[in-house]
Amino acid sequence: MKLYMKQMMSIRKRMILLVLLVVFLSACDVPSEKKTEVQSPALVLDPLIEKRIAELKTPAKEVIREVPVYSAVLVKNFYTGRNYKPAWSKDGSLTQVDTLIKAVEESFGDGLTPDYYHLVPIRALVNKAGEYPIKDAALLIDLDILLTDAFLTLSCHLSGGCVDPVSIEAEWFAKQGTVDVSSVLEQALRKKQIREALVDLRPEQGAYGRLKKALAWYRELSSKGEWPLVSDGMRLEKGSVSDRVPELRRRLAASGDLEALQTEAGNLFDEKLEQSVIFFQKRHGLKEDGVVGPETINALNVPLKQRIRQIELNMERLRWILSNQEPRFIVVNIANFRLDVIEDSKPVLSMKVVVGKPYLRTPVFTAKMNSIIINPSWNVPDSIARKEILAKIKKNPQYLAEQNIKVLRGWGTKEEEVDPETIDWSKITQNNLPYRFRQEPGPLNPLGRIKFMLPNKYDVYLHDTNARRLFSADTRAFSHGCTRIEKPLELAEYLLQDNSAWTRKRILAAMDEGLEQKVSIPHPLNVHFLYLTAWVDEEGLLQFRKDIYDRDSLLDEALRRRPSSK
Repeated sequence: MKLYMKQMMSIRKRMILLVLLVVFLSACDVPSEKKTEVQSPALVLDPLIEKRIAELKTPAKEVIREVPVYSAVLVKNFYTGRNYKPAWSKDGSLTQVDTLIKAVEESFGDGLTPDYYHLVPIRALVNKAGEYPIKDAALLIDLDILLTDAFLTLSCHLSGGCVDPVSIEAEWFAKQGTVDVSSVLEQALRKKQIREALVDLRPEQGAYGRLKKALAWYRELSSKGEWPLVSDGMRLEKGSVSDRVPELRRRLAASGDLEALQTEAGNLFDEKLEQSVIFFQKRHGLKEDGVVGPETINALNVPLKQRIRQIELNMERLRWILSNQEPRFIVVNIANFRLDVIEDSKPVLSMKVVVGKPYLRTPVFTAKMNSIIINPSWNVPDSIARKEILAKIKKNPQYLAEQNIKVLRGWGTKEEEVDPETIDWSKITQNNLPYRFRQEPGPLNPLGRIKFMLPNKYDVYLHDTNARRLFSADTRAFSHGCTRIEKPLELAEYLLQDNSAWTRKRILAAMDEGLEQKVSIPHPLNVHFLYLTAWVDEEGLLQFRKDIYDRDSLLDEALRRRPSSK
């Protein structure tokens, strides 16, 4: 019994000691009021990013560490849409940054300048961050915003170009285009496909990809040095014997227009060399006669470095239109004097065109063609009326009657015809001409028999012509700005193919009637007036054209103009 009592006492003491131990340990674990929780940088970034974005709302403060934020509007909208959460870091560790840096570097292959997309400051901040986790919240925020701006700006430029095609002003301060680049970035971050997203934003049409390959090829050629020049002198042709022939051979071999084995064939201008010259002339829009005269020499001696830049400039021009993903459109290449109807990325109808004179340049723009006018009358532009028509009237009083031109005053319901015999033309000057002129339909009308309407602020359109001889010229810059086309009937037939009432036979009959009538196009389509001086054709030939309007230099200047803060 005594033994039992001793055991019970021992158990009771142990339990008391255990309870006291638990109470003591619990007391030790009570948090002090002065103790603070240690948070990782990621947990405090959201409000700091919100504050930083609020600061960007002031144009003068659209900079991060003295680096301009080019797409500030898009950047603000992007972070607002994700509640100011960081895009490029998590718990103090960077994510997908190396992938974006690589993608920015690859933009060099598109003829762009990677450094313009914050490449240097981004690398500097990444190096400054050191090992993970990064505890510098301010650095993480600034890096995040610069990375986002780099992606959004590069996305806009890949999908629509860097420069406004009309004003030729660099649009580094990117605006929202046809592509929702903010959504593209959000999805790319979620799927971890930053590089793939940027690749997909490039124009899909083959013309861009072909020119990109040509750029890589010419850059590789450049790594071996400039190609050789051909000395000036008498023209060279088949049968010529000259010390300049080996120069010609070496130059043509350098650009791939002549087999390398032919460079040692001697001083004789043989048939193979003639064929090589013709091939070169074809690629440069020259007369294909195999004769090396001044124009061919000039084209041969354009430096390789200049040709590379020419390719880069025209990749920018292709970005202006090819990202639109249109199944069908018309391209007028002003520099090549040609029109192409593109359907499913392939030309289905091509023809020569006549464009504006160098001092009356055909503009670069896009407009939708919606109708055709058969047997159009011509409302003479005011500038032509004052500078040309008025002088012809004074020289020949019968000029208006001979040209079937009416004198009008007013427009619309207030329009009235004025008898030219009642006007004292000697008192009319360029500065006080109160009339306008309209040439009626007929064989003398410079618009020909068909006019293609595409409303635009330049009052430029496509039309037939009564001066068919102009299409035989190699350089066809003769108009006042509008575009004369070689095959108006064929284009009209193509555009009206979905209207069974307007067959080719019906169009011809309407033209013979001589009456002006308007026909709507069942499916209107865009007409892009471009100025391409370099491209790769469907046969895989790299083509170059002369810069007749000196527009390459303007675009070059715009693209080289380094972005700066507003």
